Amino acid sequence: MADSGWSTDTGEAVYRSRDPVRNFRLRVHLQRVSSCNLLLYQSAPQLVNDLINLGTFNPPTSASEHLRKGEDEEEVVIGWQEKLFSQFEVDLYQNESACQTPLDHQYRQEILKLEASGGRRNRRIFTYTDSDRYTNLEEHSQKMTTSDSEVPSFLVERMANVRRRRQDRRGLEGGILKSRIITWEPSEEFIRSNHVINTPLQTMYIMADLGPYGKLGQRDYEQVLCTLKVDSNGVITVKPDFTDNRGPYRIVTEGEKQELWKYTIKNVSSPAQREEEEREQRVFKDLYGRHKEYLSSLVGSDFEMAVPGSLRLFVNGEVVSAQGYEYDNLYVHFFVELPEYWSSPSYQQLSGVTQTCVTKSVGMDEVAYFSYPFTFEASFFHDTEALEDLSQWPVLYLEVISLDFWQRYRVEGYGSIVLPTAPGSHTITASTWRPVELGTLAELRRFFIGGSLELEDLSYVRIPGTFKGDRLSRFGFRSKTTGSVTFRFNCLQQSMAFLESSSTWKKMQSVLEGIGRFSQQNNIFNVLEAFQRARRRMQEAQVNLPEDLVSS
Repeated sequence: MADSGWSTDTGEAVYRSRDPVRNFRLRVHLQRVSSCNLLLYQSAPQLVNDLINLGTFNPPTSASEHLRKGEDEEEVVIGWQEKLFSQFEVDLYQNESACQTPLDHQYRQEILKLEASGGRRNRRIFTYTDSDRYTNLEEHSQKMTTSDSEVPSFLVERMANVRRRRQDRRGLEGGILKSRIITWEPSEEFIRSNHVINTPLQTMYIMADLGPYGKLGQRDYEQVLCTLKVDSNGVITVKPDFTDNRGPYRIVTEGEKQELWKYTIKNVSSPAQREEEEREQRVFKDLYGRHKEYLSSLVGSDFEMAVPGSLRLFVNGEVVSAQGYEYDNLYVHFFVELPEYWSSPSYQQLSGVTQTCVTKSVGMDEVAYFSYPFTFEASFFHDTEALEDLSQWPVLYLEVISLDFWQRYRVEGYGSIVLPTAPGSHTITASTWRPVELGTLAELRRFFIGGSLELEDLSYVRIPGTFKGDRLSRFGFRSKTTGSVTFRFNCLQQSMAFLESSSTWKKMQSVLEGIGRFSQQNNIFNVLEAFQRARRRMQEAQVNLPEDLVSS
């Protein structure tokens, strides 16, 4: 009895398997559907639909031709990367002069062995494996649309020589892993292999020779039944999907004598035995154990403890973005100032410069995204009588600079941030300002020449390091609010005092809490100061308005 309907969804399906791909098996059944088959096995409505879909249908010329089941129907079980030769390949490789590559000579020997042992078990169904030339050409000629007039784009043409295949990676030389961060003179092969997603991938095509009787072995009648792709992660892509609970797929041949074929694809992979599953679990367990030992050897078993009477601060930071500045092409110069009793290792860099970044319009602001990471370590050495000196916490000073077309720089703003006193993740936005002069001459000089007023000592943003006294007066110093810079900090603190429950730890904790309150008071003071400046600007704007607008 014929199937109730056809499967029209020929899209690909994706599966994930942890079993070895060599256990993958498919059963492919191919059958010719002639007019006699339609009359014998199909109902009248289905027959009418098939004849309408086929257009012109030519029945077989004789009953004896219809009874050739070997020509009209075939079923084959195919394994992964199993080579089944077509009639065209058998005729081709029997001629020794047509063999050019080592693979061609290998196929010739296999075909001769098959002929000597009684011939092939397949006639119409055959395969192209990952090593065949057809697989490479088919990957290059894949279309993105169903249009017959599709023209390959420039990117498709440039990518024609790039295949997602396994490559020999020479990472270990002499037992030492060598890698270069920057390759100054990359070759074309290096560019092709490193700028493309190069997931190891193998492809296999299940084909069918739909030629008429007595004319097998012609390339014009070859048809792709199924495409299989497997990558190194165990992802299996099947196009079209298996027909386990659905009707068969159909193929209508082209030409004067159109014929209708149907085929099914079923997954007949044998499930793994219990002994194999247990053996596989033992292998994975052993592999994971070896990998865990390898990671432990890299990290080490000794945990580095802090010196008694000290506090270690680890900061992993990131310059996230800068926004609200007048000019484009921004970069940020920053450094960390360590107060008294603080120190850092000799190899530690406490300063950095980001890359030059072009701004992007986000709403009403122009934002430059840096995503520039930095890290540093600092230690505070103290004793029980010097805990009060911990009230001075490291400060990060920053300077935002812009570059013009002639590589001349302008200072866009100065700012500072007291590093977070609490461990954990923190996102802080620092507002910046820059010194200004009265009159338009200074702005014209800044625009055309690029020079601007600068601070000789960046610590003047807060309290200069050379200042000695109780009060610092900035009277007469003119400045202008500019933009802001966003930082992200991940802080870690380490101290032996954290393990103690004595008064030393309690005293240290109170000092840290005091620092936190001090930084919060600074933030509140900055907000209030910004509010007062905005209020004064609003009052000045109201004074300058015409009287009729004010009265209305």
